[in-house]
Amino acid sequence: MATLTKLTSKDLEKLQAEHPDYPMELVDGKITIMSPSGYESDEVAAAVTAKLWNWARPRKLGRVTGSSAGFELPNSDVRAPDVSFVLAERMRRTTRSFAELAPDLMVEVKSPTDSLSALRKKIQGFLSQGTKVGILINPEKHRVEIYRSGEEVVVLGDGDVLIIPDLLPGFEVAVSDLWSPEF
Repeated sequence: MATLTKLTSKDLEKLQAEHPDYPMELVDGKITIMSPSGYESDEVAAAVTAKLWNWARPRKLGRVTGSSAGFELPNSDVRAPDVSFVLAERMRRTTRSFAELAPDLMVEVKSPTDSLSALRKKIQGFLSQGTKVGILINPEKHRVEIYRSGEEVVVLGDGDVLIIPDLLPGFEVAVSDLWSPEF
C-alpha cells in the first residue's frame, strides 16, 4: 500500500521556484495551483488594496499586501488571500519569504469561477488560525460579507459603509465605491 506524504512549505517554495508563473497554495499538505482571477474581481481587489494602503501606510498602522503574498499559518497551510493587512506591532519588518502568521484582516473577492462556499471556507480557515476579520466581496451581487470568529456575519450592500474599527480606526469606504466604474 502506498503512503502519501504531506507536503510542507519548503516543498511549496521549491515548486514555486521551479514554476514561478503558477501561483500556488498549500492546504492540508496538498498543493493547489491557483487560476487567474477575472478582470473585474482583480480590479475590485486592487481598489481594496489601494484604499487600505492609502489609509494604513501614512498612519503606520501595518502592512497591506495583494494576492501574491503567502502566509504560513499556524496549522502549516500556506495561503494567499486577495488582500491582507497585518498590524505593525505584529510585523515590524517585512519578510522575503512567507509571513509566518495569520493576517489580522484578509479579503477574498469572488471571481466568476469561484465558489462562494469555498471562499467562505477559506475565510473560516483563516479565522480559525488567528485572523481577526475576514471579508468576502461579491462584485456580481454588490455584496460584502464581514466575518469575525464567534460573531454573526455582517452583510453590506450599496448604500452601506464598510468600517473595521477594531483594526483600522476611522477607516470608512462606501460599499458602492468598491465596484468597477463605468466610463
